[in-house]
Amino acid sequence: MSDASASTARRTLAGGLEVNPIGIGCWAIGGSDSNLGLPMGWAAADDDESLRGLEAAHALGANLFDTADVYGHGRSERIIGRLVEQVPRDSVVLSSKVGYFTGTAEHAYLPGAMRRQLETTLENLRTDRLDIYFLHNADFGPGDRYLEGALEQMRDFQRQGLVRAIGMRGPHRFATERVTVAKELREDKQARFRYLFGQVKPQYLAVRFNALTPGPPQGHRDLFAFAAEHRASVLINKPLAQGLLTGKYDPDRPPVFGPGDHRSRKRWFTPQALAVIRDGLAPLRERFGPDEPDLVRTALQYCLQHADNAALLVGFSSARQVTANLRAVGSPLTGEDLAFVRDSARRLQLALDAIGEVFLDEKESTGKPTGQEKAALSPERVSR
Repeated sequence: MSDASASTARRTLAGGLEVNPIGIGCWAIGGSDSNLGLPMGWAAADDDESLRGLEAAHALGANLFDTADVYGHGRSERIIGRLVEQVPRDSVVLSSKVGYFTGTAEHAYLPGAMRRQLETTLENLRTDRLDIYFLHNADFGPGDRYLEGALEQMRDFQRQGLVRAIGMRGPHRFATERVTVAKELREDKQARFRYLFGQVKPQYLAVRFNALTPGPPQGHRDLFAFAAEHRASVLINKPLAQGLLTGKYDPDRPPVFGPGDHRSRKRWFTPQALAVIRDGLAPLRERFGPDEPDLVRTALQYCLQHADNAALLVGFSSARQVTANLRAVGSPLTGEDLAFVRDSARRLQLALDAIGEVFLDEKESTGKPTGQEKAALSPERVSR
């Protein structure tokens, strides 16, 4: 496949942003890290190799780069800044987030803390503006005491030309809630999302989505249709299920993740779950091809064809990986292909459910922390 075929026709999203629908997620290049007393990063990253990956992505036509202040606590942003310094600013669409890094402030959504974080983000990215700025989580303090001030601060960023579009996450749990709050005591995340959507009125939603994502809960609309109805666009994260849909993990040689890698506390990377995934991917290998690029193409096209008001964020850890992912996009799937993927993924999800595994953050956890999580969540280590 030629380099030219790696590029996909651009899409015009909310606020007039023109993007290659295959964007680059930059969480992993922040490297090993922890926050809120939990491992929140990825395996050790090499900054120069990460930069080569960003350069390769840009050369292949990718122009959307998504990061956050908490990804490596600024490390991811700084590496992207090295790319921004090399290319015309208008050739890239930059997205970052605020809300998970508190620093010494009482709360991450205090207006003053948000101003300081944005100033640092812009400095890290070597730019004078962000194209999209996301509220990274839905925790606005007890009784939402910081919500009004945070929203006014975001609007002020827009008025100053520092931020073009405002985003928020789709329905989700705060990072520590899964291991500190019993399931029966958790707030309805769907109702919480819709309330906040009405308050924030975002132009962008960040949504976890891939072939294994269950359909919307009964009585709720598909989030992509919901966004389109409100003239919002969607940035899809985890389209490859953090690499699990690529078939690259071998249950006979399961990965070993070091301190600071969030996957070390995720049960779907255990040998038992990886064996189920390997078997579940077999029908896809048989239909679409046996190699990793074949599965990458299938997973990415499944997401691309779900909605046209969306772009994907594909993570990477090396230039080789980002190049392979972008070149694998290929041609669209047929209607029969899409139905086959949905059916195969549904059966795989049922198999995972049958062994009692929590999979891909779309399912709720038991609310019972593992020994590692209990240690990580000791009172002196949790910042809030």
